Amino acid sequence: MELEIRNISVSLSNKEILKSINLTVENGEFISLLGASGCGKSTLLKTIAGIIKQREGSILLGGKVLDRLPPHKRRTVIVFQDFRLFPHMTLAENISFPLKMMGVNKSECRKRAIELLKKVKLEGYEDRFVDEISGGQKQRVALARALAADPVVLLLDEPFSSLDVNLRKDMRELVLDLQKEYKITTILVTHDQEEALAMSDRIAFMYNGEILQYDKPENIFNNPVNTIVADYFSEGTYISGEIRDRRFISDFFNISANKDNGRYKCLIRPAALKVSKANDSDFEVVAKVYQGDNYLLKINKKDSNLKLESILNEPLDIEEGDKVTIELDKDKLIFIPE
Repeated sequence: MELEIRNISVSLSNKEILKSINLTVENGEFISLLGASGCGKSTLLKTIAGIIKQREGSILLGGKVLDRLPPHKRRTVIVFQDFRLFPHMTLAENISFPLKMMGVNKSECRKRAIELLKKVKLEGYEDRFVDEISGGQKQRVALARALAADPVVLLLDEPFSSLDVNLRKDMRELVLDLQKEYKITTILVTHDQEEALAMSDRIAFMYNGEILQYDKPENIFNNPVNTIVADYFSEGTYISGEIRDRRFISDFFNISANKDNGRYKCLIRPAALKVSKANDSDFEVVAKVYQGDNYLLKINKKDSNLKLESILNEPLDIEEGDKVTIELDKDKLIFIPE
């Protein structure tokens, strides 16, 4: 079912948290609410779930207005970062709790719980207690319990943030596999750009209680609507200039640009800059930073405040203090209207 959020505004303690949010999530789609802490991501998720009441606007699921429905009747289920499992229950009892609330008999509850434990790769764990398993396993149980409720919309509130790097990767893959298998409309709250780019069909970038851009991962990364969105995904150097007749003109360089006439900032990310060692040049490498798979070169221009960065993937003989020539990859330059 399609989820539609219409003009949602939320105030808490006399402070406006969400400002006229509009968002449509298609049936079976996986989207992320991305942004820094305090931008309103979790508040929006809890408003969809019915935990927080909106001041204005409506939430519709399959065309049905949810505004007056309590959380347990919305067919939405939320998975929190802190799991919220019952320590006095076995894993099977935790998972079957929503089934029990729906009146499912005890034997069927246990059968379904065992099936879901197998789905989340915890086969044979049904009679263990919460304090007998790891944090990553607790997250799997929380996910299984959410699936047991047979939700139409699955809401994930930073579920991986307390896990280490390897467990995060495993959980991402598990969530995506289950989401595709069950065809559940899913909304993930995250502050992790890599996570949002890798998992989402679309990303809603939030800032100060508003959605600044809602787009496919490739588009939001390569065509950010403003510098706030651009800077969240990747740092770089901005050059102010003007586009006239499909050409960007600045104090530092001129280059073809398929944009309408007007004032723009050109964002040069490290991946857009290629360097070669030179005997004489106005550009000098002032730092070479090892990053595991590559090196980051920091480059300054002589008698200028221009500072650039470049990714060095090959083991070229370029060191701090070397002079270099630079070449811009025009297909990787980003032009943002001023």
